[in-house]
Amino acid sequence: MNYQEVFITIGTTDFEAVVLFYREVFSVSADVYQGGAYAQFNLMGLKLAIFYPKESHQSQFANSGGSGVSFCVEVENLEETIAHLARLGYPPTSEITRASHGLEIYAYDPAGNRLIFHQSTLNTKPFK
Repeated sequence: MNYQEVFITIGTTDFEAVVLFYREVFSVSADVYQGGAYAQFNLMGLKLAIFYPKESHQSQFANSGGSGVSFCVEVENLEETIAHLARLGYPPTSEITRASHGLEIYAYDPAGNRLIFHQSTLNTKPFK
């Protein structure tokens, strides 16, 4: 699997409050901000992204107080990543979804930590 970047994401239904919190904690504005949906802070050696989960995904955050931390792995080819995860015995737990910024799937590590595998819109090929 070829990956381009790994970063931390926080999915939360309390989006604006969480964005404001990290803006104040780090004394910086978000480098990317899509009102009410996505914010990204490029911090020293770490990218922190905050997103408001789609309605169809909000149940994934219900047991964690409406919030959840995930590792986001930006990959070159989502189809290859799906095959790689399946070979490892940890296939994706979701169908491919199209977000405003590209395609993504969800998987979990052996300890139950959520991983988002994302293929950027810039690298997105039509999916079969």
